[in-house]
Amino acid sequence: MTGSVAVVGGGVAGLAAAYRLLRADPSLQVTVLEAAPDVGGRLRSVKVADLELEAGPDSFVARKPWAVELCRELGLDLVAPNAEGAFVWTELGLERLPPTALGVPAGGRAVARWPGLSRRGRARALLDLVRRPRRVEGDRALGAVLRRRLGDEATDALTAPLLAGLFAGDVDRLGVASTFPELATWERDVGSLLRGAGAALGAARDAGSMFLRPAAGVPALPAALADALGPETIRTSTEAAAVARDGSGFVVRNVDGREVVAASVVLATPAFVAARLIADLEPAAAAELEAIRYVSTAVALLVYPEGTAQALPDASGFVVPSGRAPMTAATFLSRKWPHPAFGDRAVLRCFVGADGVEDVLDAADEEIIEAVARHLAALLPLAERLEAFAVVRWPRSMPQYEVGHLDRVARIEAA
Repeated sequence: MTGSVAVVGGGVAGLAAAYRLLRADPSLQVTVLEAAPDVGGRLRSVKVADLELEAGPDSFVARKPWAVELCRELGLDLVAPNAEGAFVWTELGLERLPPTALGVPAGGRAVARWPGLSRRGRARALLDLVRRPRRVEGDRALGAVLRRRLGDEATDALTAPLLAGLFAGDVDRLGVASTFPELATWERDVGSLLRGAGAALGAARDAGSMFLRPAAGVPALPAALADALGPETIRTSTEAAAVARDGSGFVVRNVDGREVVAASVVLATPAFVAARLIADLEPAAAAELEAIRYVSTAVALLVYPEGTAQALPDASGFVVPSGRAPMTAATFLSRKWPHPAFGDRAVLRCFVGADGVEDVLDAADEEIIEAVARHLAALLPLAERLEAFAVVRWPRSMPQYEVGHLDRVARIEAA
């Protein structure tokens, strides 16, 4: 790649793309265009009382090496969670999650001993150990595989809350190939999801923590990338309106009327934004990009008064089966990522909204917080009174990788 490059989108993907381009060829003229006043996208924090708390992700998966390598290259120290066990919301209250691989119980013993399932539910899930695998070509829904192998109860009570939480999605619509391809491998090669999850968990035990983050918090990553790129590379408050051909290169037209001419363009935006930008340039690709469905979510941040820290169990948090509570999951921040600034206060993050329950986000912030705090008080020895709170909404933030998604990606790339 030679000449100039325009990178549309100043989230972590766009910043990392610009950084890698300049590392590969320092002679390139790279310009990052970001619509918001600041770079970083969802990797940002918000002030709640006297605390800076993550408004988006609080860590990344350590076993996918690229973020780890990038942080170390940028000189960022990485830390693992202080607490890693988790709970599941059940009719009995919070039950500790049994050993699992992304929500699939790691072996028959993990199912047989878990009190969150009825006897019938445990017996049905254990049939996975003897049920013959089904040879199916093409993509399938996560729910179709899980329900056939483990049954409805184990799927809805144990596996779906974890998997659906990762994508804010519906396991009966999400595709195996694009979200959890190991499921197909376990059924085909091992003949059992339970045995496959057990082998995967055993192999992962020596790999260290599943999650890591910069010691200063996740927003330190885009900040370090921005520092490495320099202010001359980044244009904030610059919203792209369209990309058009310009001879052998391209021109990015911005909503303020200004233009950026470049030999190449990188689109590091949500799919629906990319669709709008290339609607005239590549209508076939734009139509496929626009067809990728997104759902809206929010993060509710709760800071309790001094003296409440011990009310939280020694765990990272809990997940919630669909429809059981106003939140889909909660993170015990003051347990998972302890910090002297927390003092003796319980600090939590609750995740609100997902596929099928986005209407929760129509409520006012105070109503969301009241509902979340009331449900937390029913589970944990916490009063409903808070010291401070915030609700951060993320409209159309979570792409839904549904059945056939990889085929759609192939059509986009071909176009």
